[in-house]
Amino acid sequence: MERQIDAVDWALLAELQADARLSYSELARRVHMSAPAVAERVRRLEESGVITGYHVHVNLERTGRRVISVIRMSCYNDRCVLRDPQVLTWPEILQVHRVTGDACCLLEVATTSMTAFEDLIDRLAPYGQPSSTMVLSTPLGWRPLTALP
Repeated sequence: MERQIDAVDWALLAELQADARLSYSELARRVHMSAPAVAERVRRLEESGVITGYHVHVNLERTGRRVISVIRMSCYNDRCVLRDPQVLTWPEILQVHRVTGDACCLLEVATTSMTAFEDLIDRLAPYGQPSSTMVLSTPLGWRPLTALP
């Protein structure tokens, strides 16, 4: 059953997305509630699957991964990247989206160089036809999820 998210939940989510390291007491102060009430709300958001984890945003360029691309895979029938769990563990692959249309999936990847990118394309080729689009810049890389109007 889908959990209804109210205005207080959205306020908590906004604060946690801005800084997931906030203590319950600081979070409570910001949303004008008691710390135990906030802790219970956050626990319910976690248990219902609304909050799936707490993460750190990493600057890819500062870690040496300067070549970022989106790869559209048109896979070969039963030989598909989605059916090989080992492919999904490759460290260059950051996200995988199963999509509609003539492609099987979209891969967001980050490599250290064009040579490393070429190696990744070569490793993907046995699974199907990779078609890449290089990312030049990312004007909107991540933003907090907010309530829809």
